Order: sequence, then C-alpha cells, then structure tokens
Amino acid sequence: MNHLHRAQDKKALILRLKRIEGQMRGLQRLIDENAPCESVAQQLSAARRALDKAFHSLVGCLIESRLSAKGNAPAEIKQALEILSRYS
Repeated sequence: MNHLHRAQDKKALILRLKRIEGQMRGLQRLIDENAPCESVAQQLSAARRALDKAFHSLVGCLIESRLSAKGNAPAEIKQALEILSRYS
C-alpha cells in the first residue's frame, strides 16, 4: 500500500481540500439564501471538478512513486504526469 510520503505532496493536497471545503460552505450558503438553481448547479460543477483534480493529483503521486521505484528517468515520469494532467 502506498502513502503520500513527500511533505510537499501532502501539503498541496490538504490545501486543495481546504479550498474545496470552502466551496462546499459557499454552496450551502447559496442554498440557504435561495439562489437560483443554475447558480447552485454551476458551483456544484466547479466543486466536482476540484475534487476530480484532487483525485488526479493523488493518482499522479502514485504513478510517480511507482515509476521512480522501477528506475524510470525523471523525464519519463514528468511526461507521464503531464499526460495525466492534460487529459483528466
């Protein structure tokens, strides 16, 4: 089982999740204030995309650790992570 070992990866993921947490509070506020459904839907979509990016970031860490453990060159690892970022 792999874990986030690099402090910078942990910090980045935690910061991303805190921003998403703020988005969730904002969504709750919109609903409490009877905002139009379209506004709520737009913010839900943004929050979902933010969660997807957090997930892809975590998968990127996994890929990076697996590829470096197998002796792949840093350039190959960077290319794999760029592809994941571009198409996710």
